[in-house]
Amino acid sequence: MSDTQTRTLKVDALARVEGEGALHVRVKGNIVKDVKFRIFEPPRFFEAFLQGRRFHEVPDITARICGICPIAYMLGASQAMEDALNIRVEGELQNLRRLIYCGEWIESHVLHAAMLHAPDFLGLDDALQIAKENPQLVTDALQLKKLGNDIMDLVGGRAVHPINMKVGGFYKAPKKAELETLLPTLDWALKTCREIALAFAQFDYPDFEYDYTCVSLQHPDEYAINRGTIISNRGLDIPLAQFFDHFGEEHVAHSNALQGKFKNGEPYLVGPIARYNNNFKQLSKNARKLAADCGLGPVVNNPYKSILVRMVETYYACEESMRIIEHYQRPGKPAVEITPGAGEGYGCTEAPRGICFHRYRLDEEGRVTLATIVPPTAQNQKQIETDLRGVVEQNLALGDDELTWRCEQTIRNYDPCISCATHFLKLTIERE
Repeated sequence: MSDTQTRTLKVDALARVEGEGALHVRVKGNIVKDVKFRIFEPPRFFEAFLQGRRFHEVPDITARICGICPIAYMLGASQAMEDALNIRVEGELQNLRRLIYCGEWIESHVLHAAMLHAPDFLGLDDALQIAKENPQLVTDALQLKKLGNDIMDLVGGRAVHPINMKVGGFYKAPKKAELETLLPTLDWALKTCREIALAFAQFDYPDFEYDYTCVSLQHPDEYAINRGTIISNRGLDIPLAQFFDHFGEEHVAHSNALQGKFKNGEPYLVGPIARYNNNFKQLSKNARKLAADCGLGPVVNNPYKSILVRMVETYYACEESMRIIEHYQRPGKPAVEITPGAGEGYGCTEAPRGICFHRYRLDEEGRVTLATIVPPTAQNQKQIETDLRGVVEQNLALGDDELTWRCEQTIRNYDPCISCATHFLKLTIERE
Protein backbone atom coordinates (compact mmCIF):
# COMPACT_ATOMS: atom_id res chain seq x y z
CA MET A 1 0.00 0.00 0.00
CA SER A 2 1.36 3.46 -0.91
CA ASP A 3 1.79 6.21 1.67
CA THR A 4 -1.15 8.13 0.18
CA GLN A 5 -3.60 5.25 -0.21
CA THR A 6 -6.70 5.49 1.95
CA ARG A 7 -8.97 2.55 2.78
CA THR A 8 -12.15 2.88 4.78
CA LEU A 9 -13.96 -0.15 6.21
CA LYS A 10 -17.41 0.14 7.75
CA VAL A 11 -19.45 -2.41 9.65
CA ASP A 12 -22.92 -0.98 10.09
CA ALA A 13 -24.13 -3.82 12.32
CA LEU A 14 -21.95 -6.14 14.34
CA ALA A 15 -24.10 -9.00 15.56
CA ARG A 16 -23.28 -11.33 18.41
CA VAL A 17 -22.30 -8.62 20.91
CA GLU A 18 -24.48 -6.63 23.28
CA GLY A 19 -25.01 -2.91 22.72
CA GLU A 20 -24.07 -0.02 20.47
CA GLY A 21 -20.53 0.89 19.58
CA ALA A 22 -18.10 1.78 16.83
CA LEU A 23 -14.45 1.24 16.03
CA HIS A 24 -12.27 3.81 14.28
CA VAL A 25 -8.78 2.88 13.12
CA ARG A 26 -6.45 5.31 11.34
CA VAL A 27 -3.54 3.86 9.38
CA LYS A 28 -0.86 5.91 7.63
CA GLY A 29 1.23 3.86 5.26
CA ASN A 30 1.84 0.66 7.21
CA ILE A 31 1.62 2.28 10.64
CA VAL A 32 -1.49 2.24 12.80
CA LYS A 33 -1.79 5.80 14.08
CA ASP A 34 -4.94 5.61 16.15
CA VAL A 35 -7.46 3.08 17.45
CA LYS A 36 -10.69 4.16 19.12
CA PHE A 37 -13.24 1.62 20.33
CA ARG A 38 -16.29 3.85 20.77
CA ILE A 39 -19.26 2.96 22.95
CA PHE A 40 -22.07 5.36 22.16
CA GLU A 41 -24.78 3.54 24.08
CA PRO A 42 -26.57 6.26 26.12
CA PRO A 43 -25.64 6.45 29.83
CA ARG A 44 -28.10 4.58 32.05
CA PHE A 45 -27.48 6.41 35.35
CA PHE A 46 -27.88 3.41 37.67
CA GLU A 47 -25.40 4.84 40.17
CA ALA A 48 -27.36 8.09 40.35
CA PHE A 49 -30.80 6.66 40.93
CA LEU A 50 -29.53 4.21 43.54
CA GLN A 51 -28.89 7.16 45.83
CA GLY A 52 -31.58 7.41 48.46
CA ARG A 53 -32.70 3.79 48.09
CA ARG A 54 -32.70 1.42 51.04
CA PHE A 55 -29.84 -1.10 51.20
CA HIS A 56 -32.13 -4.10 50.63
CA GLU A 57 -33.44 -2.64 47.36
CA VAL A 58 -30.07 -2.34 45.66
CA PRO A 59 -29.46 -5.98 44.57
CA ASP A 60 -32.79 -6.18 42.74
CA ILE A 61 -32.22 -2.81 41.05
CA THR A 62 -28.66 -3.55 39.92
CA ALA A 63 -29.78 -6.94 38.53
CA ARG A 64 -31.54 -4.94 35.81
CA ILE A 65 -28.18 -3.79 34.48
CA CYS A 66 -27.84 -7.16 32.73
CA GLY A 67 -30.31 -9.90 31.88
CA ILE A 68 -27.51 -12.35 31.00
CA CYS A 69 -25.56 -12.06 34.26
CA PRO A 70 -27.87 -10.57 36.92
CA ILE A 71 -26.28 -12.73 39.63
CA ALA A 72 -22.99 -10.86 39.25
CA TYR A 73 -24.72 -7.61 40.12
CA MET A 74 -27.01 -9.02 42.81
CA LEU A 75 -24.22 -10.76 44.69
CA GLY A 76 -21.72 -7.92 44.29
CA ALA A 77 -24.27 -5.47 45.66
CA SER A 78 -25.28 -7.85 48.47
CA GLN A 79 -21.65 -8.38 49.49
CA ALA A 80 -21.04 -4.65 49.61
CA MET A 81 -24.09 -4.10 51.82
CA GLU A 82 -23.04 -6.94 54.11
CA ASP A 83 -19.55 -5.46 54.30
CA ALA A 84 -20.96 -2.04 55.18
CA LEU A 85 -23.21 -3.54 57.87
CA ASN A 86 -20.55 -5.95 59.20
CA ILE A 87 -22.50 -9.08 58.25
CA ARG A 88 -20.95 -12.42 57.28
CA VAL A 89 -22.71 -15.00 55.10
CA GLU A 90 -21.14 -18.43 55.48
CA GLY A 91 -21.79 -22.17 55.35
CA GLU A 92 -24.61 -23.49 53.19
CA LEU A 93 -25.83 -19.99 52.34
CA GLN A 94 -22.43 -19.27 50.82
CA ASN A 95 -22.57 -22.61 49.00
CA LEU A 96 -25.98 -21.73 47.56
CA ARG A 97 -24.56 -18.46 46.32
CA ARG A 98 -21.74 -20.33 44.61
CA LEU A 99 -24.24 -22.77 43.10
CA ILE A 100 -26.45 -20.08 41.56
CA TYR A 101 -23.33 -18.34 40.27
CA CYS A 102 -22.25 -21.59 38.61
CA GLY A 103 -25.63 -21.60 36.88
CA GLU A 104 -24.95 -18.12 35.54
CA TRP A 105 -21.49 -19.13 34.31
CA ILE A 106 -22.92 -22.15 32.51
CA GLU A 107 -25.72 -20.31 30.70
CA SER A 108 -23.59 -17.27 29.80
CA HIS A 109 -20.41 -19.11 28.77
CA VAL A 110 -22.28 -21.58 26.57
CA LEU A 111 -24.37 -18.86 24.96
CA HIS A 112 -21.28 -16.91 24.01
CA ALA A 113 -18.94 -19.76 23.11
CA ALA A 114 -21.31 -21.90 21.05
CA MET A 115 -23.77 -19.37 19.66
CA LEU A 116 -21.96 -16.03 19.40
CA HIS A 117 -18.24 -16.78 19.06
CA ALA A 118 -18.00 -20.18 17.36
CA PRO A 119 -19.39 -18.85 14.02
CA ASP A 120 -16.24 -16.69 13.68
CA PHE A 121 -14.02 -19.77 13.59
CA LEU A 122 -16.34 -21.63 11.22
CA GLY A 123 -16.62 -18.81 8.69
CA LEU A 124 -20.36 -18.55 9.35
CA ASP A 125 -22.57 -15.56 10.06
CA ASP A 126 -24.53 -16.92 13.00
CA ALA A 127 -25.68 -19.94 14.99
CA LEU A 128 -28.54 -20.56 12.56
CA GLN A 129 -25.97 -21.51 9.95
CA ILE A 130 -24.24 -23.78 12.48
CA ALA A 131 -27.61 -25.46 13.07
CA LYS A 132 -27.82 -26.34 9.37
CA GLU A 133 -24.35 -27.88 9.29
CA ASN A 134 -24.15 -29.32 12.82
CA PRO A 135 -27.59 -29.41 14.45
CA GLN A 136 -26.38 -31.61 17.32
CA LEU A 137 -23.91 -28.92 18.46
CA VAL A 138 -26.65 -26.31 18.67
CA THR A 139 -29.04 -28.74 20.36
CA ASP A 140 -26.43 -29.65 22.99
CA ALA A 141 -25.50 -26.02 23.53
CA LEU A 142 -29.12 -25.02 24.05
CA GLN A 143 -29.59 -27.87 26.51
CA LEU A 144 -26.47 -26.80 28.42
CA LYS A 145 -27.71 -23.24 28.55
CA LYS A 146 -31.06 -24.47 29.81
CA LEU A 147 -29.25 -26.33 32.59
CA GLY A 148 -27.65 -23.09 33.74
CA ASN A 149 -31.03 -21.36 33.65
CA ASP A 150 -32.61 -24.25 35.58
CA ILE A 151 -30.04 -23.87 38.38
CA MET A 152 -30.74 -20.15 38.58
CA ASP A 153 -34.48 -20.80 38.53
CA LEU A 154 -34.40 -23.47 41.24
CA VAL A 155 -32.14 -21.54 43.63
CA GLY A 156 -33.16 -18.02 42.68
CA GLY A 157 -36.86 -18.32 41.99
CA ARG A 158 -36.56 -17.55 38.28
CA ALA A 159 -33.85 -17.64 35.63
CA VAL A 160 -33.75 -13.93 34.75
CA HIS A 161 -33.50 -11.36 37.56
CA PRO A 162 -34.02 -13.94 40.34
CA ILE A 163 -36.45 -13.02 43.11
CA ASN A 164 -35.25 -15.35 45.89
CA MET A 165 -31.95 -13.59 46.63
CA LYS A 166 -31.48 -10.89 49.25
CA VAL A 167 -28.86 -9.14 51.34
CA GLY A 168 -27.88 -11.75 53.92
CA GLY A 169 -28.82 -14.79 51.85
CA PHE A 170 -32.15 -15.95 50.45
CA TYR A 171 -35.85 -15.61 51.15
CA LYS A 172 -36.21 -19.40 51.01
CA ALA A 173 -33.61 -22.17 50.93
CA PRO A 174 -34.31 -25.00 48.47
CA LYS A 175 -34.78 -28.55 49.68
CA LYS A 176 -32.03 -31.07 48.97
CA ALA A 177 -34.45 -33.26 46.98
CA GLU A 178 -35.23 -30.31 44.71
CA LEU A 179 -31.56 -29.72 43.94
CA GLU A 180 -30.91 -33.43 43.39
CA THR A 181 -33.25 -33.39 40.38
CA LEU A 182 -30.44 -31.54 38.57
CA LEU A 183 -27.83 -34.28 39.06
CA PRO A 184 -28.65 -36.49 36.03
CA THR A 185 -28.48 -33.49 33.69
CA LEU A 186 -25.24 -32.32 35.29
CA ASP A 187 -23.72 -35.75 34.68
CA TRP A 188 -24.72 -35.48 31.02
CA ALA A 189 -23.39 -31.90 30.93
CA LEU A 190 -19.88 -32.94 31.95
CA LYS A 191 -19.59 -35.30 29.00
CA THR A 192 -21.14 -32.77 26.63
CA CYS A 193 -18.92 -29.89 27.78
CA ARG A 194 -15.89 -32.04 27.16
CA GLU A 195 -17.06 -33.00 23.67
CA ILE A 196 -17.78 -29.40 22.69
CA ALA A 197 -14.47 -28.16 24.10
CA LEU A 198 -12.50 -30.80 22.20
CA ALA A 199 -14.38 -29.92 19.00
CA PHE A 200 -13.58 -26.23 19.48
CA ALA A 201 -9.93 -27.12 20.08
CA GLN A 202 -9.77 -28.08 16.39
CA PHE A 203 -10.49 -24.52 15.23
CA ASP A 204 -7.82 -22.63 13.30
CA TYR A 205 -6.80 -19.95 15.80
CA PRO A 206 -5.18 -16.69 14.65
CA ASP A 207 -1.51 -16.44 15.56
CA PHE A 208 -1.65 -13.52 17.99
CA GLU A 209 -0.48 -13.30 21.59
CA TYR A 210 -0.16 -10.53 24.17
CA ASP A 211 1.57 -10.47 27.54
CA TYR A 212 -1.51 -9.50 29.52
CA THR A 213 -1.66 -8.00 32.97
CA CYS A 214 -4.32 -10.33 34.33
CA VAL A 215 -6.57 -9.08 37.14
CA SER A 216 -9.04 -11.35 38.90
CA LEU A 217 -10.35 -12.50 42.23
CA GLN A 218 -8.49 -15.15 44.18
CA HIS A 219 -9.66 -17.18 47.15
CA PRO A 220 -7.42 -19.48 49.24
CA ASP A 221 -9.93 -22.35 49.28
CA GLU A 222 -11.45 -22.41 45.79
CA TYR A 223 -11.32 -21.26 42.18
CA ALA A 224 -12.67 -17.75 42.71
CA ILE A 225 -16.18 -17.23 41.40
CA ASN A 226 -18.28 -15.34 43.91
CA ARG A 227 -15.79 -14.05 46.48
CA GLY A 228 -12.13 -13.32 47.13
CA THR A 229 -9.44 -10.66 47.11
CA ILE A 230 -8.11 -8.92 44.01
CA ILE A 231 -4.82 -10.11 42.53
CA SER A 232 -2.80 -9.77 39.35
CA ASN A 233 -0.13 -11.86 37.68
CA ARG A 234 2.29 -8.97 38.38
CA GLY A 235 2.18 -9.40 42.15
CA LEU A 236 -0.80 -7.29 43.14
CA ASP A 237 -2.76 -8.75 46.08
CA ILE A 238 -5.21 -6.38 47.77
CA PRO A 239 -8.46 -6.42 49.75
CA LEU A 240 -11.50 -5.04 47.96
CA ALA A 241 -11.36 -1.82 49.98
CA GLN A 242 -8.09 -0.87 48.23
CA PHE A 243 -9.46 -1.19 44.68
CA PHE A 244 -9.47 2.55 43.98
CA ASP A 245 -5.95 2.92 45.36
CA HIS A 246 -4.71 0.94 42.35
CA PHE A 247 -7.40 1.23 39.67
CA GLY A 248 -9.24 4.14 38.15
CA GLU A 249 -11.63 5.07 35.39
CA GLU A 250 -11.40 7.83 32.82
CA HIS A 251 -13.88 9.41 30.48
CA VAL A 252 -12.50 9.54 26.95
CA ALA A 253 -14.05 11.78 24.31
CA HIS A 254 -14.82 8.95 21.89
CA SER A 255 -16.85 6.78 24.30
CA ASN A 256 -19.80 7.11 26.66
CA ALA A 257 -18.40 4.25 28.76
CA LEU A 258 -15.70 4.95 31.31
CA GLN A 259 -12.45 3.15 30.57
CA GLY A 260 -10.85 1.17 33.36
CA LYS A 261 -7.10 1.40 33.85
CA PHE A 262 -4.35 1.18 36.43
CA LYS A 263 -3.54 4.44 38.15
CA ASN A 264 -0.44 4.66 35.92
CA GLY A 265 -2.70 4.57 32.85
CA GLU A 266 -1.85 1.01 31.78
CA PRO A 267 -4.61 -1.35 30.57
CA TYR A 268 -5.41 -4.66 32.20
CA LEU A 269 -7.38 -7.79 31.38
CA VAL A 270 -10.32 -9.25 33.30
CA GLY A 271 -12.40 -12.27 32.35
CA PRO A 272 -11.87 -15.96 31.59
CA ILE A 273 -8.21 -15.78 30.54
CA ALA A 274 -7.30 -13.58 33.51
CA ARG A 275 -9.04 -15.93 35.95
CA TYR A 276 -7.52 -19.01 34.33
CA ASN A 277 -3.98 -17.60 34.28
CA ASN A 278 -4.15 -16.44 37.90
CA ASN A 279 -5.91 -19.46 39.40
CA PHE A 280 -5.13 -22.42 37.13
CA LYS A 281 -3.90 -24.62 39.99
CA GLN A 282 -7.26 -24.30 41.76
CA LEU A 283 -9.22 -25.81 38.91
CA SER A 284 -10.23 -29.40 39.50
CA LYS A 285 -8.03 -32.23 38.25
CA ASN A 286 -10.54 -33.09 35.52
CA ALA A 287 -10.86 -29.46 34.40
CA ARG A 288 -7.08 -29.14 34.15
CA LYS A 289 -6.99 -32.37 32.13
CA LEU A 290 -9.63 -31.01 29.78
CA ALA A 291 -7.54 -27.87 29.33
CA ALA A 292 -4.49 -29.96 28.49
CA ASP A 293 -6.49 -32.10 26.06
CA CYS A 294 -7.56 -28.86 24.34
CA GLY A 295 -3.90 -27.86 23.95
CA LEU A 296 -3.91 -25.26 26.72
CA GLY A 297 -1.07 -24.84 29.19
CA PRO A 298 -1.36 -23.15 32.60
CA VAL A 299 -1.05 -19.72 30.93
CA VAL A 300 -3.03 -18.58 27.88
CA ASN A 301 -1.94 -15.42 26.04
CA ASN A 302 -3.85 -15.91 22.79
CA PRO A 303 -7.13 -13.99 23.25
CA TYR A 304 -8.89 -16.04 20.58
CA LYS A 305 -8.51 -19.11 22.77
CA SER A 306 -10.77 -17.52 25.36
CA ILE A 307 -13.50 -19.67 23.80
CA LEU A 308 -11.66 -22.77 25.05
CA VAL A 309 -11.11 -21.29 28.50
CA ARG A 310 -14.84 -20.56 28.70
CA MET A 311 -15.63 -24.20 27.97
CA VAL A 312 -13.12 -25.36 30.61
CA GLU A 313 -14.79 -23.03 33.11
CA THR A 314 -18.20 -24.34 32.06
CA TYR A 315 -17.00 -27.88 32.74
CA TYR A 316 -15.69 -26.78 36.14
CA ALA A 317 -18.97 -25.01 36.97
CA CYS A 318 -20.85 -28.24 36.24
CA GLU A 319 -18.47 -30.15 38.53
CA GLU A 320 -18.89 -27.58 41.28
CA SER A 321 -22.65 -27.69 40.96
CA MET A 322 -22.63 -31.46 41.41
CA ARG A 323 -20.30 -31.24 44.40
CA ILE A 324 -22.39 -28.58 46.14
CA ILE A 325 -25.67 -30.42 45.55
CA GLU A 326 -24.31 -33.80 46.70
CA HIS A 327 -23.05 -32.31 50.01
CA TYR A 328 -25.87 -29.83 50.54
CA GLN A 329 -27.74 -29.68 53.85
CA ARG A 330 -30.64 -27.27 53.98
CA PRO A 331 -29.78 -24.41 56.39
CA GLY A 332 -31.98 -23.73 59.40
CA LYS A 333 -32.45 -20.10 58.36
CA PRO A 334 -32.40 -18.86 54.75
CA ALA A 335 -30.71 -15.56 55.62
CA VAL A 336 -28.66 -13.74 58.24
CA GLU A 337 -30.61 -11.16 60.24
CA ILE A 338 -29.61 -7.58 59.45
CA THR A 339 -29.95 -4.30 61.32
CA PRO A 340 -29.72 -1.15 59.14
CA GLY A 341 -26.98 1.35 59.87
CA ALA A 342 -24.28 3.58 58.47
CA GLY A 343 -21.16 2.30 56.77
CA GLU A 344 -19.20 1.86 53.58
CA GLY A 345 -18.84 -1.51 51.92
CA TYR A 346 -17.27 -3.24 48.96
CA GLY A 347 -18.29 -6.27 46.93
CA CYS A 348 -16.78 -8.02 43.94
CA THR A 349 -17.64 -11.19 42.03
CA GLU A 350 -16.44 -12.82 38.83
CA ALA A 351 -19.06 -12.16 36.18
CA PRO A 352 -18.56 -14.41 33.14
CA ARG A 353 -16.81 -11.44 31.49
CA GLY A 354 -14.64 -10.51 34.49
CA ILE A 355 -14.68 -8.85 37.89
CA CYS A 356 -17.74 -6.72 38.67
CA PHE A 357 -16.90 -4.28 41.46
CA HIS A 358 -19.32 -2.45 43.79
CA ARG A 359 -18.88 0.26 46.41
CA TYR A 360 -21.73 1.74 48.49
CA ARG A 361 -21.97 4.21 51.34
CA LEU A 362 -24.98 4.07 53.67
CA ASP A 363 -26.42 6.56 56.13
CA GLU A 364 -27.81 5.73 59.59
CA GLU A 365 -31.11 4.55 58.08
CA GLY A 366 -29.34 2.23 55.63
CA ARG A 367 -29.99 4.48 52.63
CA VAL A 368 -27.45 4.77 49.84
CA THR A 369 -25.55 8.06 49.72
CA LEU A 370 -22.85 6.91 47.28
CA ALA A 371 -22.85 4.14 44.66
CA THR A 372 -20.00 3.10 42.36
CA ILE A 373 -20.24 0.12 39.99
CA VAL A 374 -17.32 -0.90 37.76
CA PRO A 375 -18.48 -3.55 35.22
CA PRO A 376 -16.04 -5.84 33.43
CA THR A 377 -16.49 -4.47 29.90
CA ALA A 378 -15.54 -0.96 31.08
CA GLN A 379 -12.39 -2.43 32.62
CA ASN A 380 -11.55 -4.31 29.42
CA GLN A 381 -12.24 -1.46 27.01
CA LYS A 382 -8.69 -0.09 27.04
CA GLN A 383 -7.25 -3.59 26.60
CA ILE A 384 -9.64 -4.24 23.70
CA GLU A 385 -8.20 -1.19 21.94
CA THR A 386 -4.68 -2.45 22.63
CA ASP A 387 -5.52 -5.86 21.16
CA LEU A 388 -7.12 -4.28 18.09
CA ARG A 389 -4.03 -2.17 17.44
CA GLY A 390 -1.84 -5.25 17.52
CA VAL A 391 -4.22 -7.28 15.35
CA VAL A 392 -4.47 -4.55 12.70
CA GLU A 393 -0.69 -4.04 12.66
CA GLN A 394 -0.20 -7.77 12.14
CA ASN A 395 -2.84 -8.08 9.41
CA LEU A 396 -2.50 -4.97 7.24
CA ALA A 397 -1.97 -7.19 4.20
CA LEU A 398 -5.49 -8.64 4.51
CA GLY A 399 -8.24 -7.45 2.22
CA ASP A 400 -10.98 -5.21 3.53
CA ASP A 401 -13.49 -7.98 4.22
CA GLU A 402 -10.96 -10.25 5.92
CA LEU A 403 -9.55 -7.46 8.11
CA THR A 404 -13.03 -6.35 9.09
CA TRP A 405 -13.93 -9.92 10.05
CA ARG A 406 -10.76 -10.25 12.12
CA CYS A 407 -11.49 -7.00 14.00
CA GLU A 408 -15.03 -8.14 14.77
CA GLN A 409 -13.73 -11.50 15.92
CA THR A 410 -11.20 -9.78 18.18
CA ILE A 411 -13.92 -7.75 19.87
CA ARG A 412 -16.04 -10.87 20.34
CA ASN A 413 -13.13 -12.53 22.19
CA TYR A 414 -14.25 -10.40 25.12
CA ASP A 415 -17.99 -11.11 24.84
CA PRO A 416 -18.41 -7.37 25.51
CA CYS A 417 -21.55 -6.44 27.37
CA ILE A 418 -21.94 -2.98 25.81
CA SER A 419 -25.57 -3.03 26.86
CA CYS A 420 -28.32 -5.58 27.24
CA ALA A 421 -30.29 -4.93 24.10
CA THR A 422 -29.10 -3.36 20.85
CA HIS A 423 -26.57 -5.08 18.61
CA PHE A 424 -24.80 -2.45 16.54
CA LEU A 425 -21.22 -1.59 15.79
CA LYS A 426 -19.85 0.73 13.12
CA LEU A 427 -16.28 0.03 12.10
CA THR A 428 -14.24 2.62 10.23
CA ILE A 429 -10.64 2.12 9.18
CA GLU A 430 -8.85 4.95 7.38
CA ARG A 431 -5.62 4.25 5.54
CA GLU A 432 -3.69 7.39 4.56
